[in-house]
Amino acid sequence: MTAQIIDGKEASARLKDAVAAAVADLKAKHGVVPGLSTVLVGEDPASQVYVASKQKTAHALGMNSVQHTLAGDVSEAEVLALIRTLNADPAVHGILVQLPVPKHIDSFKVITTTSPAKDVDGLHPESAGRLVAGGEALVPCTPMGCVMMAKDVLGDLTGLHAVVVGRSNLVGKPVAHLLLNENCTVTIAHSRTKDLAAVCRTADILVAAVGRKEMIRGNWIKPGATVIDVGINRVPVDGGKNKLYGDVNFAEASEVAAFITPVPGGVGLMTVACLMVNTLKACCTQNGIADVAVPMKLPPRR
Repeated sequence: MTAQIIDGKEASARLKDAVAAAVADLKAKHGVVPGLSTVLVGEDPASQVYVASKQKTAHALGMNSVQHTLAGDVSEAEVLALIRTLNADPAVHGILVQLPVPKHIDSFKVITTTSPAKDVDGLHPESAGRLVAGGEALVPCTPMGCVMMAKDVLGDLTGLHAVVVGRSNLVGKPVAHLLLNENCTVTIAHSRTKDLAAVCRTADILVAAVGRKEMIRGNWIKPGATVIDVGINRVPVDGGKNKLYGDVNFAEASEVAAFITPVPGGVGLMTVACLMVNTLKACCTQNGIADVAVPMKLPPRR
């Protein structure tokens, strides 16, 4: 068996096309343009790349996007004051503070100061609580992308056993709840799970979000399973560049799984597209607009 690649570039392009169409519809019907504000604190190279990508994508889809770049030694009070200003700005529908922030700034304060209505990262405790309770909420972008990709290749997920390796607030916990909402039976596993390999082998859907290079081997995977690899592990190579590895040994897993996401070229590309979905959704909700179709699943392939 050779697994079918779940192509993040192709999938994210379909989703972004649907968002662009909805943004155009929103402008035409209501004269409203979704507004995204990103906040970058410091000069972390990876964060700079991520924020630039988000800015570029938002503009390409017809949204307004403004980047606020603050020095690495900015005070916590100044960061929180900026967030409160953005909370009060009716032209700003989504706020994203690029994490991690410098150590002298409390990231939890940053998250909780952001208005839940504009929390397009889906990390506010109110957003997390609504997700757990099965209510309407902005959900974290990477978990949203994971579930969209799984549904795109499998269709209805009802009754499937999903194993999520990782329990972070950013990916592991929210993706588990999203899969529960899709009527999966869900096991959350982690580094201290007894006989982790055996647990993984029970999964129809295996989501790897543990942050360890190629930890999950081919013989950990149930034949015919769908593997969603969220891991981004940077390893320096000659020339000063980094090579990216997932949490799954791709070569081994590809011989066992039915579907698999690559690293790079998989979930990461969907994350930015899902951020655009959240920004559009937040804009429509804040303006009481219900006649614009916010794409909450991947559109069919053409």
